[in-house]
Amino acid sequence: MLVKRSITTSRRNEFIDITSLVREAIYESALVDGVAIVFCPHTTAAITINENADPDVVSDMITELERLVPWRNPKFRHAEGNSAAHVKASLMGQTVSVPVEQGRLCLGVWQAIYFCEFDGPRSRQVTVQFVPG
Repeated sequence: MLVKRSITTSRRNEFIDITSLVREAIYESALVDGVAIVFCPHTTAAITINENADPDVVSDMITELERLVPWRNPKFRHAEGNSAAHVKASLMGQTVSVPVEQGRLCLGVWQAIYFCEFDGPRSRQVTVQFVPG
């Protein structure tokens, strides 16, 4: 089963916790055991799993990614001017896979699934594919 969800971002660089969105999709699919594949169909956004207990972790990640790949870089040649967003999205990746057992995501205690925006604000999509186990 394939489920698509819309997300609206509000800043150029932003991490949005979409764990509850994925949980709702699992519930709707009635998947009991298997794998949830969370995919971002955009070239300037990404998906990752990281800590959700301390918001400073997300802040630190955004700060470090901006330090590594600053928005303004005279070496970038892409005509749209958003090369930094493309690089950050490739570094983070477009997909995560999470085991599902008895209808529940098998995430660690402190883990959450994040949609990572690098060229916002925008209207975006997330796709969740379920593979029965």
